[in-house]
Amino acid sequence: MTIKLIAVDLDGTLLTSTKQILPETEKALKQASAQGVKVVLATGRPLSGVMQYNKQLGLTGSNQYNIVFNGAVIQNLAGKVLMDMKMNYHDFTNMLKLQRLAHVNLHFETPECFWTCDRDLAMHLNVNAAVNNSMIKVRKVEEIPQDFTFNKVGFSMIADEAEVDKLWHNIPEWAFAQYDVVRSFANMVELNVLGASKGNALMDLAARLKIGQQQVMVFGDQGNDISMFNNPEFTKVAMGNATEQIKTSADYVTDDNDHNGIARALKKFVL
Repeated sequence: MTIKLIAVDLDGTLLTSTKQILPETEKALKQASAQGVKVVLATGRPLSGVMQYNKQLGLTGSNQYNIVFNGAVIQNLAGKVLMDMKMNYHDFTNMLKLQRLAHVNLHFETPECFWTCDRDLAMHLNVNAAVNNSMIKVRKVEEIPQDFTFNKVGFSMIADEAEVDKLWHNIPEWAFAQYDVVRSFANMVELNVLGASKGNALMDLAARLKIGQQQVMVFGDQGNDISMFNNPEFTKVAMGNATEQIKTSADYVTDDNDHNGIARALKKFVL
């Protein structure tokens, strides 16, 4: 069946190891878009960390869309929010409980900025905020207001990935029952409200656009992409640098993100 919507993860998929879009990949995506295929960036980042890549790909306006915060939010590129799944102060206190399981940074992501109660911030967290064009607000626990809401949580390494491993292997069952929990990278565990995932958001967006799930192609490489790869209707393309879980769930494994993997798959199946 003809592909009408392409959902593309950013880090490790669209972007190279140096956070660039390769010219051949850019050309292929622009060609697909010119042919009427909807190109949707689907990422764990907030919209502020995606807009420069939308601009590079020529994606603008109210009829173009991004899936951000791992599927907690769908926005059009004119700024209108189509779906917004948030956590609240009760969830904030739950996250503090989980942080005690390992020596990791904990931050809370909103469209405006990152929030944390940690005074000692790892370089990784600072870099993460910078690449997303977000400031970090450091506050004491007692300074967090009772009406605090946020779209995504990140637990990241302070000095050693072993601490992220420790957290991952000790997350209690109640957390998996109440939240969507993913190991997005070796140095990052992320949580969203239960039901907020890239896969669910993509199904929602496709339905809004009256596009069948069999007409959707997805590209990804890491744990926060697995919800897209669990959908049997989507055409699923794993990057060459993807985890084994993603590759096993894929219909096709392409080249890695540093060697135009997206362009290769688009030329084979779409263009």
